[in-house]
Formats: sequence, structure tokens, C-alpha cells
Amino acid sequence: MPFKLTSLEIPDVILIEPKIFTDGRGCFMESFKASDFQKANLPAHFVQDNFSFSRKNVLRGLHYQKSPHAQGKLVLTLKGCVWDVAVDLRRTSPTFKQWVAAELSDANHAMLYIPPGFAHGFVSMEDGSELQYKCTAEYHGPSEGGILWNSPALGIAWPIPAGETPILASKDQQGKRLSEAEIYETKEMA
Repeated sequence: MPFKLTSLEIPDVILIEPKIFTDGRGCFMESFKASDFQKANLPAHFVQDNFSFSRKNVLRGLHYQKSPHAQGKLVLTLKGCVWDVAVDLRRTSPTFKQWVAAELSDANHAMLYIPPGFAHGFVSMEDGSELQYKCTAEYHGPSEGGILWNSPALGIAWPIPAGETPILASKDQQGKRLSEAEIYETKEMA
């Protein structure tokens, strides 16, 4: 298997480290292989790819889609560095309302798999960070939800330099506190 898989503090969120082949020309790696993902009980079918380009201190999130349009995401940083966060919104989960984070960069080539039932967000640690992620469900506008990046109930320790303010989209500035967010799940997310 060309991947090392590590469960984070929330076991369903998986850090994926690909095997990297380097030589004088540069490097090569597999970022997805359906058969290996199936063997590891990870999704092997994705239906949408997304891409974002962000300046330093851009914070995107925390976004999620409600059932039945909830998305699993396979996140990879192509250029730069991001601090990527997953928040467990599965009400029956023992880790409900907990979060985990991982640094994803073009230097470490690590990926993060975030299953359905989680909110997702990241902050760009460098100018020009490029993020690509595969989704297990297509975007469905009416099912979109958002939680404030700094919701007190979560206490996420975003690595934003002292004295600096994150750059937010207007919809992220108007996100809801966790206690106000409309979240629900289906049996397949439990």
C-alpha cells in the first residue's frame, strides 16, 4: 500500500501519508488509489473535486452539508501550507462537538480524510496556498450549514499570529454558534 494511515484523536478522521518517490527530476506520489482505499475501509468513490487558492491568514469554514447531502472529503494541499480542521457534528458520536486538526503542506504531502457528519475548515499559513479536495457527495446549496470559526463551544486554537485577524468571507463572518447551528444525522453517519 502506498499510504500510511493514522487515525487522529477522533478515530474516523484519518491522516493519510503517501509514499513519495524522489529523484533528480523531482517527486512522484499516488494521491488516491481506489483499491487501497477500499482495503482501508475508506471511500473509493468520489463525485466532486474542489479547489481553492488562499492568501496567508485566509480562514475558510467551518462548513458542512446536512443529511442526506453530507459530504466526506479527502483534502490535499498542492502548494503552500494549511492548518486543516474537522469538527464532529454526529450527535450520537462519543466525540460529538470535538475537533481535530492537521497541518497539510506541499512539503509533507499529507492528506486528511474527513467523513460525512463533520464540519470542515482551514486557515492558510502561507500566501498562495492551494487546496484540492475530493467529495463523496455533490454540493447541495439548501443543505449547506456553517458554524462560526471561533464558536466558544468549540474552543479551536487556530494558529493565527498574535495581533493578526483572519481574512473571512462574509458568510463565514455570519456563521452560527455551535449551539444555534442546525445539525442532524442519518444512521449511515453514526
